[in-house]
Amino acid sequence: MRAYSLEEGTKLVKAARHAIELFVTTKEFRGEAVEKTLSDFTQKHGVFVTIYHYPTRSLRGCIGFPDGIGEMRKLVVEAAVAAAEDPRFVPFSHREFEHAIVEVSVLSEMERISGNAEQIKRQIKVGRDGLVIEYGYHKGLLLPNVPAEERWSVPRFLDEVCIKAELPEHTWTHGNATLYRFSSQVFAEAEPSGKVQEIRLEET
Repeated sequence: MRAYSLEEGTKLVKAARHAIELFVTTKEFRGEAVEKTLSDFTQKHGVFVTIYHYPTRSLRGCIGFPDGIGEMRKLVVEAAVAAAEDPRFVPFSHREFEHAIVEVSVLSEMERISGNAEQIKRQIKVGRDGLVIEYGYHKGLLLPNVPAEERWSVPRFLDEVCIKAELPEHTWTHGNATLYRFSSQVFAEAEPSGKVQEIRLEET
């Protein structure tokens, strides 16, 4: 994945915010108007949009597309609207808009991880990697910022992605489980509708 500039990241975040604003304030939302502001973003990368309360940074919604199933200009808009409707929370309202910050994560391609438990652990670095686990009909994903912010160890990170997939801990050690790692480039508002900055995680 190529590195995106701060200017490009700012465009992505502003588009995501605009999409959310239109969605919660317009009866007949049409994403095409926002997509036009991202005409240069025809690349296919996985994209996640996260909404946080400000200033507590408590999670308000996070939805995305890990597999780059379409052009970024479309996925950012779709992920932003989906994050505003994250089923884990009540629907996002226009009253919350001035008290929320928006974050966009651009994902690299997925890289398969294999081996025994010790080999798997050696291939993962907290602060660099996100994880996906697939096991039967179950699938779970954790973005790279989650283990870094929670200060998890690698084994804890692996257990938590299993829990995210509604699987027992240690399922990642099973031979039938499929694991992937990925990196992300993250751009976020410093305050609601404020300056956008690139978030760089500290690797451990």
